[in-house]
Amino acid sequence: MRTGPCAAFSPQVGMEVGGSGSKSYGQISCPAEQPVAEPAAASIKGTGMRRVVSQYLLLAFWCAATGAAFSQSDYKVITVIGGGTISGTVKWSGSVPHAVAFPITKDPQICDPDSKKTTDLERLIIGPQGGVANTVVYLKNISSGKAMDLPEQRRHLDQKRCHYIPHILLVPEKASLDMMSSDATLHTIHMDGAASFNLPFPFPNQVTSRAMPTPGLVHLRCNGGHVWMNAEMMVVSHPYYAVTDESGHYEFTNVPAGTYQIVAWHEGWGLAGKEQAYDVLTEHSVQRPVFTEAKTWEKPVTVSGNQVSTVNFVISNSK
Repeated sequence: MRTGPCAAFSPQVGMEVGGSGSKSYGQISCPAEQPVAEPAAASIKGTGMRRVVSQYLLLAFWCAATGAAFSQSDYKVITVIGGGTISGTVKWSGSVPHAVAFPITKDPQICDPDSKKTTDLERLIIGPQGGVANTVVYLKNISSGKAMDLPEQRRHLDQKRCHYIPHILLVPEKASLDMMSSDATLHTIHMDGAASFNLPFPFPNQVTSRAMPTPGLVHLRCNGGHVWMNAEMMVVSHPYYAVTDESGHYEFTNVPAGTYQIVAWHEGWGLAGKEQAYDVLTEHSVQRPVFTEAKTWEKPVTVSGNQVSTVNFVISNSK
């Protein structure tokens, strides 16, 4: 008799969706869920064909736009002589919004061991000194510079207590994202954007890797009914990206002398509503949170050889 997190699984269903084909797992059903808040394909029924075609066109446009925002396909690695440093902070100004929480509706023994009944959606983290964590800061128009040296921990994802750790991922173009689950329950990572996968994790501590060949933004959600789970990944083609900590600090080193545009990107912290999603285990519809749009701020910066340039960002509800 089958026991543990897969006890209720049918042995005749289960697919991994994504990449160039599908792979049978024989334990879980993983149909690709399509969020309402973003362009997606709907079921083709009767007169719905025209709407489906329109949504596919919107999805193609959206993917192209996000890819253009974060990609630098012409970037060249050079030996940087006399490079400078860019450093600064992202700070919050004004009253702090209430933390966005969501009810824990599944697997409370794993997802809510402290019996809090709700969980923080981790969309806005402000440190004791006003620093805004999980802001991605990057150089927008750099065409050459040092080799890729992004932090290794940003390309390893764990699913722990029904949260994605880390919440913001940075993966070099053509590199792999390593994923695992520490939870003894079914999680299914659904990705859309610059990468499209639907990956089941029925067993704890088993690592699954997928290459990320296309630069751009990728949204991560759980199709296993843990609707509050959310994360963002940027697949990038140059090393001048950083994710702020709770002090709001970031730093780029070994930057070639020149003038650039520096961008601070935040995923957005508001809750816009809810949408229907699909729990692949129970085969029931569930309500997933829908978030407000991401926000960006941009400034020029001039880098001189062996000098430090400071660029600070101040963000708030109003700007």
